[in-house]
Amino acid sequence: MTELGPTAWPPAPIRTDRLVLRESEARDRAAFIELFASPEVGTYVGGPRPRDELERSVPELPGRRPGLFVIDLAGAMIGMITFDQRDAERPGRVRPDAGEAELGYLFLPEAWGFGYAAEACTAALGWFADARPGEPVVLCTQTANDRAMRLAAKLGFTEVERFEEYGAEQWFGVWSSATPTV
Repeated sequence: MTELGPTAWPPAPIRTDRLVLRESEARDRAAFIELFASPEVGTYVGGPRPRDELERSVPELPGRRPGLFVIDLAGAMIGMITFDQRDAERPGRVRPDAGEAELGYLFLPEAWGFGYAAEACTAALGWFADARPGEPVVLCTQTANDRAMRLAAKLGFTEVERFEEYGAEQWFGVWSSATPTV
C-alpha cells in the first residue's frame, strides 16, 4: 500500500518453493520495461506503454516503494505484486470509508501458466495477514480476464459486486486472513 502505516518496509525477502518476493533492485529495470511494454500484459490494464517512453521514464531503481514486491525466479524478475490503498473515489469498497489494501499483480507472459501467480500471491497475502491482522484485501479485475478470475477464486477472494469501469465490466472481491487460501 502507499500507506503501510506501522508496517516496516521493506520486509525480509519472502521465499516460497520456487520464488523469492523481494524489494526491487537496479537489475530489474529491463524487466519492468518489458512488463509495462508488453501487449499481452497490457490487455486488461489499459494497454501497453510505448517502449521508448518507458526507456526515458523508468528510473534506474524502479519500483522501490512500500507495498511493491518483485517476484524473482532463479535470480530474474518475472513479475511484481503490489498492495496499494484503493482510491475512495473509485467504485468498489468493503468499508464505508474505503481505503482498503488492494492486491495487484503483473507477470511477464513467459511466466504464465506455471502457477507462479498463485504461489506468489499466496505468499504475499500471508505476509499481509501477519503484518496487518484482520485487515481485508480487495481485488478488482475485468470479468473478461479469465485467468485473473480463476486466480481470485483460487486465492479465496469472495465477490462483493460487479460494476462498469474503464469501459468494461469489473469484478470486485474481498479476502481476509480468516479466508482459507491455496
